Amino acid sequence: MTITEDRPADAPTPEIGKSRTRKEDQRLITGRTRWTDNIQLPGMLHLAMVRSPFAHATITAINTDEARRAPGVVGVVTGADIKDVQGAIANAWPLNAEQKTPNHLPVVVDHVACAGEIVAVVAARTAAEARDAAELVDVDYDELPAVLDLKEAVKDEVLAHPDLGTNTSAVWTLDSAAQGSGTDVEDEIAAARNDGVVIEREFRQQRLIPAFMEPRSTVCDPTGEQMTVWTSTQVPHILRFLVAATTGIPESKVRIIAPDVGGGFGGKLQTTPEEFATIAVARRLGKPCKYTETRSESLLSGHHGRDQWQKLTLSARKDGTVTGLKVELLADLGAYVGVVGGGVPVLGAWMFNSIYKFAAYHFTVRTLLTNKTWVDAYRGAGRPEATFAIERMMDELAAELGRDPLEVREQNWITHDEFPFTSVAGMTYDSGNYEAATAKAKDLFGYDELRAEQKRRRESNDPVQLGIGISTFTEMCGLAPSRILGTLNYGAGGWESASIRMLATGKVEVLTGVSPHGQGHETAWSQIVADRLGVPFEDVEVLHGDTQISSKGMDTYGSRSLVVGAEAVVRAADKVIEKAKVVAAHLLEASVDDIEFTGGRFGVKGTDKGVSMPEVALATWTGHNLPDGVEPSLDSDATFDPENFSFPHGTHLCAMEVDTETGATLMRKYVCVDDIGVIINPLIVEGQVHGGLVQGIAQALWEGAEYDDQGTLVTGSFVDYTLPTSADTISFVTDHTTSPSTYTALGTKGVGEAGAIASTPAVVNAIVDAVRPLGVDDVVMPCTPERVWRAIQAGRAVSTEGDREAQPHFDEGVPNQDPGAATEGSQA
Repeated sequence: MTITEDRPADAPTPEIGKSRTRKEDQRLITGRTRWTDNIQLPGMLHLAMVRSPFAHATITAINTDEARRAPGVVGVVTGADIKDVQGAIANAWPLNAEQKTPNHLPVVVDHVACAGEIVAVVAARTAAEARDAAELVDVDYDELPAVLDLKEAVKDEVLAHPDLGTNTSAVWTLDSAAQGSGTDVEDEIAAARNDGVVIEREFRQQRLIPAFMEPRSTVCDPTGEQMTVWTSTQVPHILRFLVAATTGIPESKVRIIAPDVGGGFGGKLQTTPEEFATIAVARRLGKPCKYTETRSESLLSGHHGRDQWQKLTLSARKDGTVTGLKVELLADLGAYVGVVGGGVPVLGAWMFNSIYKFAAYHFTVRTLLTNKTWVDAYRGAGRPEATFAIERMMDELAAELGRDPLEVREQNWITHDEFPFTSVAGMTYDSGNYEAATAKAKDLFGYDELRAEQKRRRESNDPVQLGIGISTFTEMCGLAPSRILGTLNYGAGGWESASIRMLATGKVEVLTGVSPHGQGHETAWSQIVADRLGVPFEDVEVLHGDTQISSKGMDTYGSRSLVVGAEAVVRAADKVIEKAKVVAAHLLEASVDDIEFTGGRFGVKGTDKGVSMPEVALATWTGHNLPDGVEPSLDSDATFDPENFSFPHGTHLCAMEVDTETGATLMRKYVCVDDIGVIINPLIVEGQVHGGLVQGIAQALWEGAEYDDQGTLVTGSFVDYTLPTSADTISFVTDHTTSPSTYTALGTKGVGEAGAIASTPAVVNAIVDAVRPLGVDDVVMPCTPERVWRAIQAGRAVSTEGDREAQPHFDEGVPNQDPGAATEGSQA
């Protein structure tokens, strides 16, 4: 090794902040990758699931004889065959000791609680043969009454699980007065009724389906000493633990691999019945088995999201200062309590108050079981639901006061000089600047000009009215602080792990416990490590998604990858530097205290002598000239458990045109300015924001899972479940402000869910704003032309007759509703 005497003239350009194209994309977009369904093993069998057509039934008999005789069939397995070895789908977040949690078997034995549940599994030589034989399995059912509506479920007249005796799974409350973070909400509301303003509204969060690009797929090879499972999942480490915990297989004998995963949005954070069924059948038959779902199966039996009734009461003084907020939720869990399904509404509990300085706050959620597909986390998980409700309420308050809705928000939000700020819900927001984000958004949007155009259209009675929607939001990111999760009965920690291996050639391997499914981890982590260690971006390799390679981790969800996972990477890199300093000092015949590290080189203070990181790595590997007692390794591990969540925020502004004669809507302009702390890769951030915006806008305008009165999913294909395409959206204007997080070394806050959280209320507020002069104060999502038109007709009827009782009522006094969807109304 040669010790060089001079440094490069120019320090390397920092990687953090560069818009690098993603390393991953070359193999992903050219098909040179391994999706789970691409995996082929010698002697592998293909599985098909036999699913219940009924929402609620008992199984009286299953005849598999004809299916067993079908061409290519190797075996047919029922729930009774594997009852004691198949494991169970766990609930990792019981809200309290009183929670009712039905037993959730991957392959049911005698009771079906929702359409699409697996009642038998067929294994055959080919996927086509397995599917054909599955149709020959004869199942006798005794159909039972099904509960499908949240408000009916509360009555307990029909039970989703008769053995539980109730449809209520749990009741959970957060009260600012009880925890000392605020005053009593009933006192504030009473005072406002006497001398102030009280707004009461009820909103419907419709059921959504996480429509990821790659359907779920699982391959299990039970033939070696160690069982290996490839699966399209967000949570390989969690899956490994739960397979071991519920099946009795030693954890050391379970290897889970998440290869390239084609999207998830929360929809792949489950440990799914299909995964457990594939493992159980493969073990029973002693052969590798593969299951890949069809798109219809994905829509039917993959977990759904959202699905809440929200009742809010907001009190304020006459001058517009908010005082109290009371939130009462009914949350549909579907037929089972998912891995974190019961806790999803609780994630929103700290966000209904958002960025506003309420004096009092009270939140209660009742989680309910119904005979529909189970519900769990979907992009944002509780935060979009909360943001939608409070941003709709702030618009309603402004309308009641006859004031500009942005002005009312500004009057009530936390100002930049008040950070850190402890909210009425008890969360401490560390940094933010809502004024800066809003000022930039207004300028990019042309807010004053659009308000002027809106006024002209109203004055001229233009049949196409213009509405302006606002969403000023914050969210809690980085699901992590283990101590906080422990106080909430969460079944795991929130820490994250990383390792860095320094190779003899100076190249770097990064092992991360988070598992990407499209976020760009390989690129962003390479940028972070390149800057930290002073090595070229191209010399960093990021390894992930395999519990045998990256053995420790808590995986990917809740915008935690960067703010928790990358922080672990930073700490591991810092440990590498500290180890390398000792070797460098020895090589340079200097004291460790005199060694400086910058730009990838170790130098002696006040001299030009130095060695590069690759030179130190090689010297360490050879072990020829190391200080006494120093191991020949720079490899380092780190685990990071943050003290708090991170709190990105932003201002989203939307202009919508509404044809008052047809109800048709058209997006005119959309501007968002997000503050996500320090940005690692602007190009990746832009992609995350755009994708989130489209998902949130889709909830507002197009998407919604619907069931008929028998519990059959009638939006079971993309013909009926209307996902938008690029042709349905416009070009968005995006920008950023930066207030770094004080909880992380990098200053990052998280961006994966921001667009989906903020955009839905911005769009709906714009539509309502356009037609509010016509007597409309709500439109039920998705805001289809028919629903907008019906809302306008109902509003005009009230305006004409001057009596709200004259308005059409389709569901217990719920106006503005499509009578063909009797449970989808919204109370104004």
